[in-house]
Amino acid sequence: MSVQVPARPGQELASRQVTETEAWSRPGVRVLVAGIAMLLIAIGLFVLGFAEGPGGAGPVTAIIFAVLLVIAAELAFHGLTSVVAGEARVVQLFGRYRGTIRAPGLHWVNPFARRRPVSVRIRNLETAVAKVNDADGNPIEIAAVVVWRVEDTAKALYAVNEFAKFVAIQTETAVRHVASSYPYTSRGGELSLRDNAEEITQQLSAEIADRVRPAGVSIIESRLTRLSYAPEIAQAMLRQQQANAVVGARQRIVEGAVGMVQLALQRLKDEEVVELDEERKAAMVSNLLVVLCSEQATQQVVNTGSLYQ
Repeated sequence: MSVQVPARPGQELASRQVTETEAWSRPGVRVLVAGIAMLLIAIGLFVLGFAEGPGGAGPVTAIIFAVLLVIAAELAFHGLTSVVAGEARVVQLFGRYRGTIRAPGLHWVNPFARRRPVSVRIRNLETAVAKVNDADGNPIEIAAVVVWRVEDTAKALYAVNEFAKFVAIQTETAVRHVASSYPYTSRGGELSLRDNAEEITQQLSAEIADRVRPAGVSIIESRLTRLSYAPEIAQAMLRQQQANAVVGARQRIVEGAVGMVQLALQRLKDEEVVELDEERKAAMVSNLLVVLCSEQATQQVVNTGSLYQ
């Protein structure tokens, strides 16, 4: 015996969601020509009917046919809809979705249907500068630009209310969430907002795409346009960065100076230029480190005496 598992509310909602389909339409140029022809015939019948006078069944019949042709021409003209490149028309009949027309040109649809235009061009969205606390609790200012477009016109119109505003709000929410999930700078090799911009933007694009997918919107690209500490801690963090830079530079200088001293002692020993005891080696190492690690140029002192004076 099989057991039916009830669907979750999200799955049931997804199954009932309207998705884009192609709308029924006919070439509009033919209908336009037919409508003009019907108008011309109707005008001729009106002229014929009024020329013969009110008496007899012939003029009345001609006028009736003329009125019917005018109504048919009006329906033909009312059903015409033009679609330009980069824009789609969503066809809605009596409150129900009947499909979408994407092919550019003149089309004819049900004259009683409503045609709602939806732009499918690529759009840019730049978020406002938001003040957020990063993963370390430091206040930062962050903003992003998102490139997006409508992929499913039915979802864009019927799944959400004002899809452009929906995309803007969800984008700002995703930017805030990503900014609060990572530190501004990396200390232990983990991802950071400043040092791993490429990885952060990829995760930002993925999160925005997941948030706006119910609206039938696809994300093409997203980039951070502003990333800085908040003004209240900017000076303190700048001094911290400068101190870290100075420490790093000093470390590189010391490592280079030690390597140069080792090379000098090894060359003196290998080429047997001079024999130095441990005391003179220590003095030479001290002098070389002072010269190599000093920020200012050192002045040379020439020893005119013996080695030990």
